[in-house]
Amino acid sequence: MSDRVYLTKDGYNRLRDELTVLKSDVRKEVLEKIAEARAHGDLSENAEYDAAREEQRQLENKIGDLESKLTRATILDPKQVKTDRVYILTSVKLKNLDAQKEEIIEYTLVSSDEADTDLGKISVRSPVGKSLLGKAVGDKVQIQVPKGELHYEILEIFVK
Repeated sequence: MSDRVYLTKDGYNRLRDELTVLKSDVRKEVLEKIAEARAHGDLSENAEYDAAREEQRQLENKIGDLESKLTRATILDPKQVKTDRVYILTSVKLKNLDAQKEEIIEYTLVSSDEADTDLGKISVRSPVGKSLLGKAVGDKVQIQVPKGELHYEILEIFVK
């Protein structure tokens, strides 16, 4: 898998910090659980041991995934992002064309790893993100979402 992972510096640091905690603290805790379960004797019928080994497998998979993402990461500089069209790291102000009264929505397009809808950060891979990519101010977009169809007009593109 050689797909680039686009992250902000903060996003990269957050993933790196998470990896550090998993490799030190969490891995140590899981190994202690395995040792404790092993001390209970017969491993062939030891559900506690099996559960601890499964937890270890999942942890090692997560560590591998994070290491892979960090290796493939390209750190984006918001100062280098153009605002002529919607790209990753741009923020957009949208007018909801379906609303009864004027409704303005603002999103920032980020990678899947940095998406946080509570903060208005949506993934470029989400239905809304995919529909907005490459569009310009004044463009009208029609977006298919699980609840139906949304209609927006792009009012502004900027970088925070």
